[in-house]
Amino acid sequence: MSQAPFEHAESLRIGMVDFVSPDEIKVAIDIEAPESVALNAGSPRPFPRVNGYLLIPVDEGYLVGQVEWLTVERSAFPKRRGMQDFGLVDLPYPLRRLSLNPLGTLRPQPDRGGYVFRRGADSLPSVGAPVRLPTEAQLRSIVESGERRRVKIGTSPLAGDAEVRVDPNRLFGRHLAVLGNTGSGKSCSVAGIIRWSLDQAQQARPEGVPNARFIILDPNGEYSRAFGNDSAFKARIFKVNPGVGELALKVPLWFWNSAEWYSFTQASARAQRPTLVHALRYVRDGQSEPVADPAHDVRRFLRTLVTTIRIEQTAGSPWAQFPRPKAFFEKLEKWRSGLEPELSVFTGNQHAGLKELVDQLEALCKPRRVQYPNLDFTRQDVQGLLAAASKAHSLFGGSASDIIPSDVDAPRPFEGASLLRGVEAAAEMLNVSEHVETLLVRMRALLTDSRMRPILSSATDTTLGQWLSDYVGSDGAANGSVAVIDLSLVPTEVVHVVTAVIARMVFEALQRYVKLNGVALPTVLVMEEAHTFIKRYKEDVENQDAAAVCCQVFERIAREGRKFGLGLVLSSQRPSELSPTVLSQCNTFLLHRISNDRDQELVHRLVPDNLKGLLRELPSLPSQSAILLGWASELPVLVRMNDLPKAQQPRSDDPEFWGVWVGENDEGGSVVRTTDWDRVAKDWQAGQADAEDADG
Repeated sequence: MSQAPFEHAESLRIGMVDFVSPDEIKVAIDIEAPESVALNAGSPRPFPRVNGYLLIPVDEGYLVGQVEWLTVERSAFPKRRGMQDFGLVDLPYPLRRLSLNPLGTLRPQPDRGGYVFRRGADSLPSVGAPVRLPTEAQLRSIVESGERRRVKIGTSPLAGDAEVRVDPNRLFGRHLAVLGNTGSGKSCSVAGIIRWSLDQAQQARPEGVPNARFIILDPNGEYSRAFGNDSAFKARIFKVNPGVGELALKVPLWFWNSAEWYSFTQASARAQRPTLVHALRYVRDGQSEPVADPAHDVRRFLRTLVTTIRIEQTAGSPWAQFPRPKAFFEKLEKWRSGLEPELSVFTGNQHAGLKELVDQLEALCKPRRVQYPNLDFTRQDVQGLLAAASKAHSLFGGSASDIIPSDVDAPRPFEGASLLRGVEAAAEMLNVSEHVETLLVRMRALLTDSRMRPILSSATDTTLGQWLSDYVGSDGAANGSVAVIDLSLVPTEVVHVVTAVIARMVFEALQRYVKLNGVALPTVLVMEEAHTFIKRYKEDVENQDAAAVCCQVFERIAREGRKFGLGLVLSSQRPSELSPTVLSQCNTFLLHRISNDRDQELVHRLVPDNLKGLLRELPSLPSQSAILLGWASELPVLVRMNDLPKAQQPRSDDPEFWGVWVGENDEGGSVVRTTDWDRVAKDWQAGQADAEDADG
């Protein structure tokens, strides 16, 4: 027998409101309300249940609340079921109560049928308002709310297994943080979200492949299995020692900018950094003209000379206290002796300009070669020298823009040996040779390390355009939608710099794409083990190490990436160690099990939603379960993530201790681990180059 609408509404009633505040509503549960399972909402459903949903009628529809806690209190007055109870002796009676966090409003849609959920409440109920169970349709409308929900990532066990879908524009456009303990399912969630997004994109684009770009920075070598054998997405796998169908990881030296060189070499700010900047400008500018000639070499020398004179003039060295004027005088002597032999090489205007400069240098040096000289120079002396040097530089084809070269960080090819020679020449020019020995030692160690040579490559191994096509993706993503960059075998000494260079090159390439095309090229950069590479650092330290520089790159991406189409996905087991700048820019969170107190406290502070009860489930969440909240979800929801086949899961399984011990796995298969330490020792001692020769 069907019920009238009023009777049906009353059958869903479970209590009434007895306390109202903007962030909490307390409810007195009726005696007749279910005690464990509700059967009156269309299908059996657990009730009462922490983090379940309840409805309270308001003017524009229903206020949706989430249960935060349940309790039993002794009633101050007797509660009777009817006339049959009035003969009983009045004794304290247990009364159930619960607390609700208001989430939003569920409004009916008469024109389209069903309901629509929106965050926020225009009005709150009054004391005495009825509280009802949502029907099956209402429950699904709450969890399945939102527009353009194109990608299903799981189901909600708190809402009758309603589908949890997300909008990729929201999920990736404003950065996603996947946080949780080791073994809680983070890596599978990241791999699954990428795969499910691409699957849906492929269905919506039957012709061709999705024009998508996912770049996974994989420090543990986990994702090669998840995407490497999948022909559907044609994933590109980059490794230090590539196998069949894989590509060699290349991050050329000439990609590195000055900040990355500073961090790796730990160059001091006073002498080594200016020397390194001069050297970088020297080699980047030198490569712009493939055929070097004597005039080109002299022009480059004169450019450095003009720059040095201006630096010394600005610092006041020629007329400062001793010994700074003496050091300036010694530089003039070196410049004169270096330029005099060139007079016989050139003719015409170039010879005349060079002769004028040499004469000017001789005029300044000659009176200071006596036994007790006055080494101080006047401003007129320095200005005259600067004018002569600038004129000579101009006669050799130089321009005013050459004096401060175009860009010290421009990715123009050069060889490592050229940079070493450039540092030595710049140190000699700046008279700081004794201060750059440690810098040269560190640079030589980098360039001669057999483990690093395959990664750093030479200037002729690749072009910038080819590298961007390989790593960011070719036109229309014809070479695949996923790039997995395996960092597991990158030497520890350079892994932070290599990671920083890759992330920065992707970001700056997308910046220039927007500049040239006027629209963004949507790209997603995934950073596994983010607490290692995006770790908080001390900002007041003069010499930032490579880890700090790496973190600064990701901070810039977090702040500015959205404007250029670069989304960030972070995966970390220690959110309390992450950069606050990066975390604060993440607008969506997928929270797996988190048991550490500090990490829980941080998550509570980061989350904008007033949902203390839901977040208290974090320490007890099972694997494959997570809490989705933030910009990509209309409301925070507990999600059981979709199943991911074993072959598509990242290689992040726990070690098989028992299987190795007994020689058999759970499926009855044989588990064998042979040990040949001589082979390990030989490989260890051989070095990268020798090992490659042996393999060949």
